[in-house]
Amino acid sequence: MVDLLRNLLRNASRSPVTRPYPAEPHVPFAEARGCLEFDPDTCTYCSVCEKRCPTGAIKVTRKPSKSWTLQPHACILCGYCIEVCPKDCLWMDEHHRGPAA
Repeated sequence: MVDLLRNLLRNASRSPVTRPYPAEPHVPFAEARGCLEFDPDTCTYCSVCEKRCPTGAIKVTRKPSKSWTLQPHACILCGYCIEVCPKDCLWMDEHHRGPAA
């Protein structure tokens, strides 16, 4: 019982260990994997990224119209697609996407 009281008084006299989120937003650390970004203007739709993706989260179609789609919940942010892209049209943004407004 004495240990419980000592612990209670010690924690009540200290500042919180966690960050006050709305007042102090999270700053991502260097090399953080946030979300995958894509530039359709430089892409040749070669589908190398689709073949390299271990989860199959990327789908590339060349015919009838060129399209590149990403299933964000299937993507594990491994970065393999970025490594093999010959045109460097894929990159990792350090900020996570928030909920759709």
